[in-house]
Amino acid sequence: MKILILGAGVTGSAVAAALASEENDIMVVDFKPLLLDALKERFDIATVAGNAAHPTVLEQAGIHDTDIVIAVTDSDETNMLACLIINALYTRPKTIARVRAIDYLKHPQLFGPQGIPIDHVISPEQIVMESIRNLIDFPGVLHISDFAGGLVRLFSVKVTEHGFLTEKKIKTLSDRLANKKIRVVAIFRKGKPLLVNGQAIIEAGDEVFIVAPRDEVRRVLKELNKLEAPLKRIIIAGGGHIGKRLGLALENDHQVKIIEKDPRRAKKISNELLKCVILKGDCADETLLLDESIDSTDLFCAITENDGVNIISAALAKSLGARKTICLLNHISYTKLLPGTGIDVAVLPNQETLGSILKHVRKGDVAQVSSLCGGTAEAIEAVAHDNGSFSVVGKRVDTIHFPPGIVLGALIRDKQVIEIHHDTVFEENDHVVMFAMDKKLVATIEKNFQPLGK
Repeated sequence: MKILILGAGVTGSAVAAALASEENDIMVVDFKPLLLDALKERFDIATVAGNAAHPTVLEQAGIHDTDIVIAVTDSDETNMLACLIINALYTRPKTIARVRAIDYLKHPQLFGPQGIPIDHVISPEQIVMESIRNLIDFPGVLHISDFAGGLVRLFSVKVTEHGFLTEKKIKTLSDRLANKKIRVVAIFRKGKPLLVNGQAIIEAGDEVFIVAPRDEVRRVLKELNKLEAPLKRIIIAGGGHIGKRLGLALENDHQVKIIEKDPRRAKKISNELLKCVILKGDCADETLLLDESIDSTDLFCAITENDGVNIISAALAKSLGARKTICLLNHISYTKLLPGTGIDVAVLPNQETLGSILKHVRKGDVAQVSSLCGGTAEAIEAVAHDNGSFSVVGKRVDTIHFPPGIVLGALIRDKQVIEIHHDTVFEENDHVVMFAMDKKLVATIEKNFQPLGK
């Protein structure tokens, strides 16, 4: 597949990294040659330096035979204009565009049939905000994502030294949960996946991934002694796009304070967030944190645009008594700095955004993708179709020999979650949630869930 990525910034680089390893023909456009040179050193891709919305640059990048355009420059206007020009001048490929400004997104008709011709609009800030909101709703989990329109949730928990999960076999855990709709789909130990079977033993430090129906998640967390007290008093460090959205989402049900260093930005969001307390200052200022009773704060959420500030302020807040801390990191390599800081959860915006792009790039009929474990693994919701010899339709679960590393998580039929047994037979239009422990296994899923004629 030929894919044109407009923008070589943090998001564009992450998308290029994810797709370049999957035998795609990748072309990246950016007006900064240094960013392009850095990408070419790391990956086997082609690049063009120039304005991503200029027709001559698009033609130089091979727009005529491109399958998908992913417009993720730092400018909403450039992304939208590029898609508009592509639609007007060329045999139109599928277009995906990042649009961040709430002013655009609150007018959906802008992207309707009579509006700007973009096939799929993504808003990373909204995606990241929703991810953090889920972590706030379910304290005790490291990750949580929705599948099948919210009917099913995938979540992970950290195994503590003397926790309930420690030294338990998967079979023992499954017996305790007593519900065939709840499945352990992955165990990661020191960043490496373990094959999941009934005899696998969970150890302290493992990250365990579980799939469960939405209304069972709290019960499962309670059974695992991972259901923590609600987070009510929250301090958000950073009043940017994500901080503002999070404040809007939380202010009616939580006590929220936002610390913003830029006085103009602080004044602007104070006019829009009527129930949040807006504090102008440095989120890494110990005196400020103590003055705002950090020791009685349930959650300190560091989501500024600076990874270093996020790590320092979240670690400081934890040391001063904050019950839980969340730290946003744009560079995945910085996660190596977190052990010993006390920071509870790291949120990786690029990883969260990647899933919303990958679901439109996958070759099979894919409804949802969640990129996990630094992009090395994926959870995929695919739709079953009778496409011939590779199809799962009409076959029993125990006759489908997926390679080791692909684990069935959930089966949704007619908007109902049903139990998966060895003799369960897949039907047309079943939605199947699977965990692929290695991205190289995704091609197998694509082949088995390919719509007929594609």
